[in-house]
Amino acid sequence: MVTGAVARPTAADVWAVAATVTDPEIPVLTIEDLGVLRSVEVGDDGAVRVALTPTYSGCPALDAMRDDVLLALTHAGFDDVTVDLVLAPAWTTDWMTEAGKEKLRRYGIQAPTGKAAARDAGPVRVQLAVKCPRCDSLNTRELARFGSTSCKALYECRDCLEPFDYFKVL
Repeated sequence: MVTGAVARPTAADVWAVAATVTDPEIPVLTIEDLGVLRSVEVGDDGAVRVALTPTYSGCPALDAMRDDVLLALTHAGFDDVTVDLVLAPAWTTDWMTEAGKEKLRRYGIQAPTGKAAARDAGPVRVQLAVKCPRCDSLNTRELARFGSTSCKALYECRDCLEPFDYFKVL
């Protein structure tokens, strides 16, 4: 990393550093993997502005993510940094990267499947099964609508008998 002030940073420079910040609740994912890192702007004066959209407005990791981005960028030499929390448009699991979904699965959390329903788009498709991230069985059942965090549900595999979180489609 660069020490001291960065001369004329580009948005790509800032994005590259911010994209390394991990989610405090799921440390195998970066905020880029989650789609929480939404935009980066660099002003003519070198001032940096980063926009984050939390997975939901009551996310308990929100302050930690903002602080971690500020710390990463200032440690990399960016002096004038602002991190904005943007709630609209609302975050959707559609913003997660495919690499992020694979990291979730390897971590033992089933990634969301399918696309989030567009608002006012008519009928909502019902998911019939959630695949176990450990044994790939579709013989699973929901134990609790809310898991370790509000954005996850708790499931159990009826074949390997292991519980697992399912990252809900939002």
